[in-house]
Amino acid sequence: MGFKEILPSEIEKESFRIIRKELAEAGKVIPKDAEPTVVRVIHTTADFEYADTLEFSEGVIEKAKSAIRSGAHIVTDTNMALAGINKKTLAGYGGEVHCFMADEEVAKLAKERGVTRAYVSMEKAIEINAPLIFAIGNAPTALASLNRLWQEKGFRPELIIAVPVGFVNVVEGKDLIRNMDVPYIINAGRKGGSGVAAAICNSILYNM
Repeated sequence: MGFKEILPSEIEKESFRIIRKELAEAGKVIPKDAEPTVVRVIHTTADFEYADTLEFSEGVIEKAKSAIRSGAHIVTDTNMALAGINKKTLAGYGGEVHCFMADEEVAKLAKERGVTRAYVSMEKAIEINAPLIFAIGNAPTALASLNRLWQEKGFRPELIIAVPVGFVNVVEGKDLIRNMDVPYIINAGRKGGSGVAAAICNSILYNM
């Protein structure tokens, strides 16, 4: 099969067409509200396993859209995810994207306490005076921190996107979120990453 000439503006559309076609051929039936998110994650990763492993709490997409319309801010655990989230679209609803991993105060406190910067950055994030969505693609310790804040302080974010990638505490961290009384989008198992976290955010923003 030869290399196809295709207009740059048509590449994403053609990718989505191929993904939907292959999902249909594989007999995958994805709930209507979750479908744009699953398709965009597969587009980002070229990995069809996400059709089976992405988990959505009840009504989470509409809850996320409502939070964004109410001016929700998004907090990530990597600057890579921050770079990938469409800040212009979010700003149209009054929101901003934050990552505190490079914050000097966060680094200092993390060192003093013997915990990760991701853990402390979640504590800093809850000081933001706005509804909050967390997009975690790298650090399970961020999920542990959010779980502790929920248990000890009653902190309840609008949404937790729990898709860290890796081998240490990744599955366990996702389990912590699954057992919290908060809206979530989780990818089961070890897969995920900053690109996946950003793709999930964008799938919601682009379908407002």
